[in-house]
Amino acid sequence: MHLDQERYSRQTLVPQVGIAGQPKLAAGRVAVAGCGALGSATASLLARAGVGYIRLIDRDFVEISNLQRQRLYTEADVESGMPKAAIAAQRLAEANSEISLEAEVTDLSSANAEALLSDVDVIVDAIDNLEGRFLINDVALKHSIPWIYGAVISTYGLSMTILPGEGPCIRCLLPETPAPGTVDTCATAGIFGPIVDWISGLQASEAMKLLLGQRDQVSRGLCQVDVWDRELEVSGVPVRPGCPACAMGRYEFLEADATSETVSLCGQDALQISMPSGSTLDLEDLGARLASGREVLLTPFMVRFEAEGHEINVFADGRAIIKGTTDPALGRMLYAKYVGT
Repeated sequence: MHLDQERYSRQTLVPQVGIAGQPKLAAGRVAVAGCGALGSATASLLARAGVGYIRLIDRDFVEISNLQRQRLYTEADVESGMPKAAIAAQRLAEANSEISLEAEVTDLSSANAEALLSDVDVIVDAIDNLEGRFLINDVALKHSIPWIYGAVISTYGLSMTILPGEGPCIRCLLPETPAPGTVDTCATAGIFGPIVDWISGLQASEAMKLLLGQRDQVSRGLCQVDVWDRELEVSGVPVRPGCPACAMGRYEFLEADATSETVSLCGQDALQISMPSGSTLDLEDLGARLASGREVLLTPFMVRFEAEGHEINVFADGRAIIKGTTDPALGRMLYAKYVGT
């Protein structure tokens, strides 16, 4: 691969990278799960650093409330109906034409997680639910792929690099998914924009260390940052005896259908309806059927329309994001009525 030396000239002056390190980054493969605040910021850092292949995985499209903290998107994207993963891939390709970018407009699930995550060198977690992180954890442990946990809420953020076979996993830190309504979300506590830069910077740095082959420089603890109070702490996390994932080798979220079919979306009065693996829709046909008497937005990735006071967005894999409700029963009713099952 030809590398533009001038493009990376300031980076290769850093001794930890050097001239010899840039080809290693160019040969690296990273999956970024989630293209929201953390995902778009971390992916931008990795793309501009010259990481050779980045797979961008996201189920959602751009909302106006995203723009305060999700740096790859604009007001025009809110109206476009284009999904985040596709927009992110386009913007990053404009920033660095030397690298390969793949957009996967899909929900990470037990049905597709191995196909999406098992052929990369590093996985970056930038999703908004613990169920999904447990799924990433299972794939990473099964295939011995390092991954980098990241989360932000209010002014506070967390990051932890997980090295399969060399220390604790996410279920040592967080053994179980919390009961609904027991933890803050971005909808209840908000997100202060600068914390995104802190945690995405940590995630990108850890990913680059791994791609550069400097595993001994990777953090072995949980990094906790409060950007408002200027507090930073790194604490050790022990391997939990009896951990079902890393101690017992059970991949419960990967091997069982443990992911939800109906989930509320963080920060939105909305829910997602997921169909069984292998579902596909003819979006043009669906758009034509729905067009009678209503305005329909059709893109290569989704159909958007209004029905009964709700905005409904239907994707080619059968998923739907329904705005204006978090009631699963109502969501399933609307799906069945307008999309069909």
